[in-house]
Amino acid sequence: MNNYKTPGVYVEEKSASSVSVAGVSTAVPAFIGYTEKAGVNEDLVKRPTKIQTIKEYEELFGFAPEEKIEINVDNNDTIISCNVPALAKRMYYSMQMFFDNGGDSCYIVSLGSAIGNAAGFDAALDTLKLEDEPTLIVIPDSATIAGMDITPVDVDMYYNLCQKALMQCGKMKDRFAVIDVLETGGSTDDDAAKIRNDIGQENLKYGAAYYPYIKTPLKYNYSDDSVVVINADAVAAAVAVAEEVAADVNSDADDIEAANAAVALAAAGCKLGDDTIKVEKTELYFNIIKEIESNTITLPPSATIAGKYASVDRDRGVWKAPANVSLVSVIEPSKKLTESENDSLNIDATSGKSINAIRNFTGKGTLIWGARTLAGNDNDWRYVPVRRLFNYIEESVKKATSFAVFEPNTAMTWLKLRSMVEGFLDSLWRQGALAGGKAEDAYFVQAGLGTTMTSQDIQEGRLIVKIGLAAARPAEFIVLEFTHKIQE
Repeated sequence: MNNYKTPGVYVEEKSASSVSVAGVSTAVPAFIGYTEKAGVNEDLVKRPTKIQTIKEYEELFGFAPEEKIEINVDNNDTIISCNVPALAKRMYYSMQMFFDNGGDSCYIVSLGSAIGNAAGFDAALDTLKLEDEPTLIVIPDSATIAGMDITPVDVDMYYNLCQKALMQCGKMKDRFAVIDVLETGGSTDDDAAKIRNDIGQENLKYGAAYYPYIKTPLKYNYSDDSVVVINADAVAAAVAVAEEVAADVNSDADDIEAANAAVALAAAGCKLGDDTIKVEKTELYFNIIKEIESNTITLPPSATIAGKYASVDRDRGVWKAPANVSLVSVIEPSKKLTESENDSLNIDATSGKSINAIRNFTGKGTLIWGARTLAGNDNDWRYVPVRRLFNYIEESVKKATSFAVFEPNTAMTWLKLRSMVEGFLDSLWRQGALAGGKAEDAYFVQAGLGTTMTSQDIQEGRLIVKIGLAAARPAEFIVLEFTHKIQE
């Protein structure tokens, strides 16, 4: 009570409600990758920036770069081939997939527009340590650390970066890594063996891997000036002439140089927007446009999966496994997995590292068909929703109980903490996040002298609260037992 000194009437308002635990956000990914630009009036390179829509991304970070596309035709203006590039910068396309699949707010950590080395990704990852809100780490561009073509060196650097992301998740205990299993052109077993050999053994419960890539309906970004049209017949004819000139003993250096220049000119082709194509060969122009538009983009799945994490968390809760849910804006997986391949991805007795499959089912579309962390043999942390539920509860309770720092370490404070945490866990149990027919079967909260603390703990300023949770686990294997019933 206040120490009043002047006679009069005083009003005091007392709070009728107790302190409660407010749940933190569960699916706020941080994306690291290359962007067309980084900021409008300020430099946002390697500065985590929060956005909520694709329009915000476009305003701050631009669009996808124009891709260089090569079209080969013959003398009859028939298209022989359309060579689209392997994407080196996937961020914009990945963001489209994230928002299409239910993603909401997220952070962008731009590496700028120029492709760099692994050090850039390391530095960007370090900046996330200073951000409290992100709960997922996604690196859609990390496969192109050293260039457009995936080489064994690139793969090693990529999985080394994944280890660092897992290490950050394990140290901070408030985030989870969504990892792509790289497709290196080999078999499914080879791709799986590579990540299992290279990802290490530490902090596996803080990440989940997904395979294979996904084919999307997204189109390549290009312009008339980024498309080169080459007459293959003209190139062949120029090469034949150059070979004849080189073989002719009467040819001098100028003749050979002129012939080689003719080959280079033919091989260089012309731009799609040149009048020789766009004006003089209108039919060929539109046939080329049609051919380019028939090509769609294949992407690593991590950004799409992150969007589905956000969607499931919002609609069902973080305790619901983000599996057996269909992916939006996906045509099909890049590889069709057999039951045997799915078996070996989901459970690997040798390494214990699980990989979640993405599969296409008739009448259902493309589904996420796995809900395991990389720690597939860990009975406590085998499932993605269990790990993420604990992340959610731990972070929520940690933030809510900060009021008790420097409060008297007495029974009154212990009671407040117990009541507050029990109320939070009870609400989760009633929503289905915790298993148990009764509240006492689902959780317990303990705090007190002789229970969680000794006199020495209190003397040294330690207030210890013990929380036990029976997390609901997904029904991964549905077993239907059928028997013959003998006719009576």
